[in-house]
Amino acid sequence: MSACVQPIECTTDCKDQNFDGIVLVAEGYDNLPKELACLKEPLEDYSAVDSGLGEQVVVLKVPGLPGNRLVFASTGPVNRDYDDIRRFSDAAGNGIKRALKAGLQRPLLVCPSHNVYEKSTLVGLLGALQALYLPLELREVKPSPHKVAVLGVWMADRKQGKDLVDLATALESGRLVCRDIGGSDPERMAAPRVAEYVEVLFKDSPVKATVVSDLKVLEKEYPCLAAVNRCANDVPRHQARVINLQYCGEGPIKRTLMLVGKGITYDTGGADIKAGGVMAGMHRDKCGAAAVAGFFEVLAKLKPKHLKVVGTMAMVRNSVGSDCYVADELIVSRAGRRVRVGNTDAEGRMVMVDLLCEMKEKAGKEVNPQLFTIATLTGHAIRAMGPNYSIIMDNGAAHRAETAQKMQKAGDVLGDVFEVSRIRREDYEFHHGKSEYEEILQANNLPSTLTPRGHQTPSAFLIMASGLDKHGVDSEKPLPYSHIDIAGSSGPFPGVPTGSPILAMVSSYILGQD
Repeated sequence: MSACVQPIECTTDCKDQNFDGIVLVAEGYDNLPKELACLKEPLEDYSAVDSGLGEQVVVLKVPGLPGNRLVFASTGPVNRDYDDIRRFSDAAGNGIKRALKAGLQRPLLVCPSHNVYEKSTLVGLLGALQALYLPLELREVKPSPHKVAVLGVWMADRKQGKDLVDLATALESGRLVCRDIGGSDPERMAAPRVAEYVEVLFKDSPVKATVVSDLKVLEKEYPCLAAVNRCANDVPRHQARVINLQYCGEGPIKRTLMLVGKGITYDTGGADIKAGGVMAGMHRDKCGAAAVAGFFEVLAKLKPKHLKVVGTMAMVRNSVGSDCYVADELIVSRAGRRVRVGNTDAEGRMVMVDLLCEMKEKAGKEVNPQLFTIATLTGHAIRAMGPNYSIIMDNGAAHRAETAQKMQKAGDVLGDVFEVSRIRREDYEFHHGKSEYEEILQANNLPSTLTPRGHQTPSAFLIMASGLDKHGVDSEKPLPYSHIDIAGSSGPFPGVPTGSPILAMVSSYILGQD
């Protein structure tokens, strides 16, 4: 699978004729390094006749340059209060798209290092790779799995250039896996086919992958997940899978990450069916599990030492039919908590809760464990923070360790941006049982967008129904847990998934060695 990553070549010569055009990404042309002096004069000449040079992507004919073509994609100002490193990835993506329209097949990306943003060249390269992603369904039928023959990247230092290419390839490999699983349609990436993809992906790699498919095991070990699977299970190609992944780096383990990803291959809403045209795009409800697989692909490539990662992907289809689970049902979670179903369209928290409980049970045997759930969980996340932003929420132990703040800071480095929310007492109270029948209410009967604290309360449910509330800061064995809602950051529909929050997690736990 990693062979499908766009080939990248590094050069120290901006006039390298192995390429057929240059894509320059910079704030302007005044401060280009001396090695790029040949690019400054044509841009000066162009600006004399078009004052909008920095406001749109332009293509110039420049004899002597590769392919006699220069595509200039300005980042615009990057020094204002609200600017961040995404200016470089956005500009690079726009520049590459324009280069494709101009017919370039061997574009050379020139994104010189910025004195404020240390990783600007890497982030620009990742932005270009995002634009060059070819969906899995197209790769499987087209003669070439790539949009261009090769993507060049200019660096003044050859050794630094090689390191940059190696890192970018590893990061893009993980994001490609995430896009393949998260973005592909509900049949191509139905649960059994996700399992097949993952097993092939990690064969003969440092990542160990195992799959749970037996219905009796699912019903016994993961009763809440099995309830969601009940209707889909009648269709063999839609039957649920729990995919377990493990990576153990060399040397003494200093930290263990434990990840649970929501993988709803299609969300009809179940008996509380999604009406009014809002069902379109619900194949993307598997981006949380896709991000888990993508993060493990980066682990397989970078092989960080002293780090252990345990992950699980909850792959289920929330179908509607005669055997679907319904509101009012009482289901006993793996933790022994009686849960009243309030809304079958809140299935994401159901499929993750037993897997989170399993991680909790294993955590006592791990070194310095940190638990995460990752999910496209609520529309409220988008309503509260807008698109493009992941939201992270800590329990008490994680809050004391400043997990959310550290993740936010790490995400800023590579442009995988986070907002921080808090889990409050009202969120726990919201999910207290409303009668003697149940201990916990799964959800109310309103959309999250119409529910106060609609993206915070589900994290409290996950804590309560999994039994993690017995491992708070007031317990003998506190367990740090953070919930990440990527409903806003996972990418637009129609469009291509972003791969969030892979870059932020890599920045925090691999590159930053937090």
